[in-house]
Amino acid sequence: MSAPDDTLPARVRALAEGPTTRDREAVADGTRRLSYGALWGEVEGLARRLTEAGLAPGDRVALILPNQVEGVVAWYATWLAGGVVMPLNAQAKAPDFARWLTHGEARFVVVEDGSAEAAAALATMKAAGAEPPARITVTKDGFAVEPAGARRARSPEGLAVVLYTSGTTGHPKGVMLSHANVSANVTAIVSYLGLGPEDSTVTVLPFYYSYGASVLHTHLAAGARLVIEPNLVFPHVVVETIAKERATGFSGVPSTFALMLSRVKLAKYDLSSLRYLTQAGGGMPPALTERVRAAFPTAQLFVMYGQTEATARLTYLPPAMLDAKLGSVGVPIAGLAIEVRREDGARADVGETGHVTARGPSVMLGFWKDPEATARVVKDGWLDTGDMGYLDADGVLWLAGRRSDMIKTGAHRIHPAELEEVIAELPGVAECAVVGVSDDVLGQAIKAFVVPAAAAGAIATDTVKAHCQKRLAVYKIPKMIEVVASLPKTASGKVQRAMLAKTHAAEET
Repeated sequence: MSAPDDTLPARVRALAEGPTTRDREAVADGTRRLSYGALWGEVEGLARRLTEAGLAPGDRVALILPNQVEGVVAWYATWLAGGVVMPLNAQAKAPDFARWLTHGEARFVVVEDGSAEAAAALATMKAAGAEPPARITVTKDGFAVEPAGARRARSPEGLAVVLYTSGTTGHPKGVMLSHANVSANVTAIVSYLGLGPEDSTVTVLPFYYSYGASVLHTHLAAGARLVIEPNLVFPHVVVETIAKERATGFSGVPSTFALMLSRVKLAKYDLSSLRYLTQAGGGMPPALTERVRAAFPTAQLFVMYGQTEATARLTYLPPAMLDAKLGSVGVPIAGLAIEVRREDGARADVGETGHVTARGPSVMLGFWKDPEATARVVKDGWLDTGDMGYLDADGVLWLAGRRSDMIKTGAHRIHPAELEEVIAELPGVAECAVVGVSDDVLGQAIKAFVVPAAAAGAIATDTVKAHCQKRLAVYKIPKMIEVVASLPKTASGKVQRAMLAKTHAAEET
């Protein structure tokens, strides 16, 4: 079997066949270790079995798997066989799986042996009169592959991935990414991180999430090593693994780093091997950024910004610019252009807040089976990110929050991120989220949810309010402050503000 020279499978195959790289360790999953040569051997074996079972070019292969070696093999085997990878949130339930599988018209689905939710989803599809995809089961002996049924709809030429965005409810929204999209984004990230064969990373980010997929593909494309940690429930285990494996890199969302700083005595571990840290998946308050830098003194911190609709990465802040541009998300990645637009579509002036738009080789093909939704966000090749922000005189992007998150209180319009940055300055705060809640007088009132750092113990709401009074205009000070044990998050680690507002409303009734 062969793959076009410009695809990610071709890069991995070249490493697997190279005399100096084939024996290099590619993936570590607990005690299981695969070299590039061994990994590619498994990829070729599954790709052959998929073709024999009826997979045709353009067919979708859904993956319902936690991070594990088999997920890596299934991803690349699908590509090698000409299929389209459709990674699904492995933490979801049967109704979501049934909806995604039906909408994506998957021909195969890869699941763990004994997955009750996946089995229920397939039964639901069958009961509804839809033909469920053929099952590929991950067993202790490898992959058990069923023959495929009838063909589904063909995919657009060059389609590589259909990625359902995190937190999707109601009508599914599948982002279509081409091989060219993925390759361009990977190439840019490998370049600015300076990734090479000597690097290794411990990954806790799910592969079904664009950030996690990016970590997977960039490190394999660079000939580096990927060490899989199943989750972040026990952050000290993750830190132990970083130290034991002498990892050179680690990637997380803001809550990942907040959890590590709050619950782990980092000074106990030898983390001197760390060369780089990357952060994306939501804005990180400057105060947390400073704490992360202080806690990992040997590592360069790359603050990044991205979207699934742009494959993964849109901008990054070079570590050398971190002090001068603290709070920004940096400059566009190679090959990508960023513009800030006014409501009428005209380009905004330097320093003027408006709609953040992007154009470049990593912007998606569109949404699967939804040309109307595609047309609303992609116009003349420019992607409307849904974020507000501005460009400074140096071309550095500063975000002001999601348009949908804006709080309208009285005559004022307030972005939660500004308030969250201020609250996060308090040493006893691990995380916080600010939302607008219904108010008879103001329309919306500001409410802050605060998670105290484990080492700090309880935190007084009066302390939070007093700090806000020193740092914020009167109309920006939260009317309500609630101390909570944790914040609800999507699978990608983003705070679910809508759920917080809903919880508040339920408590008020």
